[in-house]
Amino acid sequence: MTAVILCGGSGTRLFPISRELMPKQFVSLFGSRSLFQKTIERNAPLCDQTLIVCNAEHYFLALDQLEEANLRVDRVLIEPLGRNTAPAIALAALALGEDELLLVAPSDHLIDDDNGLYSKAVEQAARFANDGYLVTFGIEPTYPETGYGYIESSGAIVKAFTEKPNLEQAKALIAKGETYWNSGMFCFSAKAYLSALAKHAPNLLAQCQAAFAAAKIDGKTIRIDREKMSAIEDISVDYAAMEKADNIRVVPCAAKWSDMGGFESLYNELPKDDCANAGEALYINSRENLVVGGSRQITAIDCENLMIIDSSDALLIAKKGSGQKVREAVKALKAQGSDLPKVHAIAHRPWGTYEVLDKGDRFKIKRIVVKAGKRLSMQKHFHRNEHWIVLSGAALVTLEGKTTLVNANESIYIHAGCVHRLENPGKIDLAIIEAQVGDYLGEDDIVRIEDDFKRI
Repeated sequence: MTAVILCGGSGTRLFPISRELMPKQFVSLFGSRSLFQKTIERNAPLCDQTLIVCNAEHYFLALDQLEEANLRVDRVLIEPLGRNTAPAIALAALALGEDELLLVAPSDHLIDDDNGLYSKAVEQAARFANDGYLVTFGIEPTYPETGYGYIESSGAIVKAFTEKPNLEQAKALIAKGETYWNSGMFCFSAKAYLSALAKHAPNLLAQCQAAFAAAKIDGKTIRIDREKMSAIEDISVDYAAMEKADNIRVVPCAAKWSDMGGFESLYNELPKDDCANAGEALYINSRENLVVGGSRQITAIDCENLMIIDSSDALLIAKKGSGQKVREAVKALKAQGSDLPKVHAIAHRPWGTYEVLDKGDRFKIKRIVVKAGKRLSMQKHFHRNEHWIVLSGAALVTLEGKTTLVNANESIYIHAGCVHRLENPGKIDLAIIEAQVGDYLGEDDIVRIEDDFKRI
């Protein structure tokens, strides 16, 4: 059996903690491990191998986190753009072959398996999957959540799926009994899943087969072609197969579970003080609040049932219970052309990080850190000039074919249109200040000529 870990999603309901280039599955919300790392650790011992499906923008972030936690995966399937869960699982099934069992798990869930209940559920699911069933995992509901899908069953047989009911419908479903939250975790053979698509979503299957046939395979890495991927229908596995097939089974999972779908979920998982406040802050006559902060002191006075989420570049204040509306704020920011939904103040790149320190009319100041032995792409810009000042380490700069070593407290100037590259030849991090001046300072003003990380 192969653990298929789905690493897509942007976690918009956890903004500003979660951004498109650093979504919630890669953020360390609990201790030193991210949800992605915890998912690999939880599922790897239950399977013979692990395959992760991730977006191209997150590929090197995933590799960094695997290395950081000393974790191993056997194969990586890279999607140039997201097309939801049904295509992601189909591409994984095509990569693994018809005889393989797939344990499909999203990488952004929090599951406590200290009591072994999750492992027991996986064992039961594998038995059903070996008999040709498509298996979904059901979570015993503890309250009428309107943000989850529901599964009605009779024993292991699925009777109906309900997608995100209203409050009264959720209460009625729970009152019936033998009703579970739809966890979004699955177990089935590649053959059973692909056969279900052939019957219920044949066009989708054909699109996925064409994309996989055009994929570039380099060792354990499978890169899907962008044009072929863009032609695939955007659809969830529930809509494409699970809600239509007649060979469905549900396995109840009694392990403590959360999909971390919003700040209310985060509040439920964090320790509380005597007044049910979660998070570090100075609380004065305040109760049942969630505070997530950065470096600034946060003080809550006469506050009740608030969510205060502070980062260096964005502040969110909302009533508890309104967490599902955070995505509306993200949508509005995107409509305004803001970069906030996409990237944190500190942006992670395959070669290191950059942080925007200041920006204004025709200028932007960044602090760039390049990891030892890494280099940026050979590139040029049409609209901006750049001035690099080395803070620590040594920079090997290629400018119009000429290579120069720039040491600490030295600088170099890059004119617009000049082909250039920044490299760290040393064994410690290279830190520089980059001052940009120009008519347009967007991150998309980059023409990559050569790139170690195969970005375009």
